[in-house]
Amino acid sequence: MSAANDTGAPCWPHGMQSCVALAFDLDGPTGDALLDGSIWRNPAYFTLGAYGPWRALGYLLDLLDEYSMPTTFFVPAWVIEHWPVQCRAIIERGHEVGYHGDRHEAFWRLDRQQQRAVMARSRMLFQRHLGVTPVGFRTPSGDWGPDTVEVLLDAGVEYSSSMRGDDRPYFIDSPASARRLVEIPGRWELDDYATLAYHRQPNFPIGLDRSASYETTFDNWRREFAGCHRDGLCMTTIFHPKVSGKPGRILLLQRLLQYMREQPGVWFATGSQVARWWTSGHATVGAEA
Repeated sequence: MSAANDTGAPCWPHGMQSCVALAFDLDGPTGDALLDGSIWRNPAYFTLGAYGPWRALGYLLDLLDEYSMPTTFFVPAWVIEHWPVQCRAIIERGHEVGYHGDRHEAFWRLDRQQQRAVMARSRMLFQRHLGVTPVGFRTPSGDWGPDTVEVLLDAGVEYSSSMRGDDRPYFIDSPASARRLVEIPGRWELDDYATLAYHRQPNFPIGLDRSASYETTFDNWRREFAGCHRDGLCMTTIFHPKVSGKPGRILLLQRLLQYMREQPGVWFATGSQVARWWTSGHATVGAEA
């Protein structure tokens, strides 16, 4: 791995002070329960996930329109296949879509050929239903195997937003070729699952709330942004429509977007815009876009 700018704050287009690459993972009901088939014995769990593409996505797109906030949605191909109309609205309303597996597979558990098959099926479904070929990827499992970088590059992926190791973009070099990916790292503090997701099982922490107060959550997110903006860094979120796209939580997101919009010098961009800026070399010389 190598950084484009190892010292000092990065440079952003038009002299902007910091960067926000807002991102949502539109997982729907994909994941382990779908992969092992147990979800079909639990209709309530299926509908909990389906709420994301079926209902929450529309709420979020309306909010993003209100604040003119470009956003990247990382979407499992299975979700696109089953909610194509809702997913097309992402493109129609000016946002970016990126790969997120097919059924939210753990890539580190898949060998090279299995990963290739997931990417090929994803590409086919994105083209069939949305008419686009994504250039971004977020690993569904939060990690990947030794073959993944090469598999992604072969699939035409230009950037990943999967790792946690920095607060600015950096390059991930392929061990098998001279090619490289841009990594736009996120962090768990900006994952809405960490504070807002509610689970009946396992039933812990016993005696404590299993979701944080909205005031605490907003304060955490606001402080994360404030630190990134002060230091001229790049902030990426790991939000999920089925978690934070509900009516009460939409108000929480609205407060965050309003707060960020009020700060001068923030470049709001999609993942591909950030990656191409970083790759162009502008990030190291401070040239204007």
